[in-house]
Amino acid sequence: MSPIIIYPILIFSLLILPPPITADQSFISVLITQTGLDFVKNLLVKKAISTITPSPISKIDRVVNIPVIGKVHTVLSDVTIYRFSVGLSQVIPGPTGVSIAGSDVTCRLSMKWHYSYGSSLAPISISDSGTAAIEVNSMEMGVTLGFNIQGGSMKLSTIKCNCHIHDISIDLDGGASWLYQGILDAFKDEIVSAVEKTITKILKIEIAKLESLLQSLPKQIAVDDVASLNVTFVNNPFLSDKSLGFEINGLFMENRTDTHSYGNSLQPPVICSDPSKMIGIALDEAVFKSAFALYYNAMFMHWIVDKIPDQSLLNTAGWRFIVPELYKKYPNDNMNLNLSLSYPPVVQISLQNIDATIYADLVIDVLDGSDIIPVACLSLVMSGTGSVKITGNNLASHLKMDDFTMSLKWSKIGTLHMFLIQPVMWTLIETVFLPYVNARIGIGFPLPIISGFTLQNAEIITSDSRITVCSDVTYYESFNSTQVYTS
Repeated sequence: MSPIIIYPILIFSLLILPPPITADQSFISVLITQTGLDFVKNLLVKKAISTITPSPISKIDRVVNIPVIGKVHTVLSDVTIYRFSVGLSQVIPGPTGVSIAGSDVTCRLSMKWHYSYGSSLAPISISDSGTAAIEVNSMEMGVTLGFNIQGGSMKLSTIKCNCHIHDISIDLDGGASWLYQGILDAFKDEIVSAVEKTITKILKIEIAKLESLLQSLPKQIAVDDVASLNVTFVNNPFLSDKSLGFEINGLFMENRTDTHSYGNSLQPPVICSDPSKMIGIALDEAVFKSAFALYYNAMFMHWIVDKIPDQSLLNTAGWRFIVPELYKKYPNDNMNLNLSLSYPPVVQISLQNIDATIYADLVIDVLDGSDIIPVACLSLVMSGTGSVKITGNNLASHLKMDDFTMSLKWSKIGTLHMFLIQPVMWTLIETVFLPYVNARIGIGFPLPIISGFTLQNAEIITSDSRITVCSDVTYYESFNSTQVYTS
């Protein structure tokens, strides 16, 4: 999210000023399905259980007045929840937020008890002590969380957080416990209240930690030294009865400075062919358009080729029968090939297909001593098809060249016969240019996936001007606030 890929763009769109982007425009949509919500819910329930056990509960100190006996001072101490289980849990998205409910919850507690009393009939103090086991049955607990966007960050709010215990049983041990069971049963309500308050407090603390994690999500993911992906949240999340979705700016930007703006057209919601997938991430073509434009403007689509598999082609002697005038004017001189794109790549994403067209100028340089002499320039138009895949949490791609055409732009070495040069150019494209490009885009760029989660069994769907990644996820470590996105 995570992440390279073929980035769609139309040439004429570069020749006009695009409409300015507004703060609420998004180019990446993320949908967490019911299956994905259940997965996250199970992780949160597991985390809550590990946090609740063990948990100390405040000491209960009470003096009661019993007829005949008088005032009895009773203390319940070292009350600890040591076992906690959730029989059934469910997550329910709704119009106001996401609710997580747990039922058939049971827990066990241990404690120490002590009492003492004296009366007018017996001036001496009488006391006893022991331990007790408490079992909580039929507990219900629930949390409702609200989501909204503030300043490009996700803000989490607690709409409801409660815990309700239907029944507990107390089993005393030690001393004359059989005699005092009835007295301690009178403390049931206080024990229930203390347990409910403790569990509710722990849940609120864990929610606060989750909110802190969401607030710490960065607003950009570094792709390399040049570019970052803008992952600022825009608009408020959208909720249905089976999913939670949110929108991200998603454009590529120069590190520290965003200088590009792109129009946005309304797109349908994220749709996966397999509804059981946990998450769907839809990337609008403007994401890829911004990437190509950024690298093009940063002069990263310019290469000087001085080493190739057939090094003889970088000496004028290797061209003596193809371009005789070149060898005649510069016999046995070494050469460089200076390749630069004349436009950002043009890519058309359609149903089940990605077509790419690359426009480039190839300048042939002769190295005459310490001088670099441009002797000819060829205009190349390369057409190919792309494929995309998921590598880790990155969206990566591969380009296959299908065809290319070439024409002479200018020459200082006379007329060049294109039919003689074209096979040489095709060889250079297949053995030099294409492997270099695929090595770069094969790394991919990170998709917005939080650290600890990894895409699994991903499916990629191409449609009109959009690429959608539908995937399950796995979780392999606890939340790491120092690295909240992974690739």
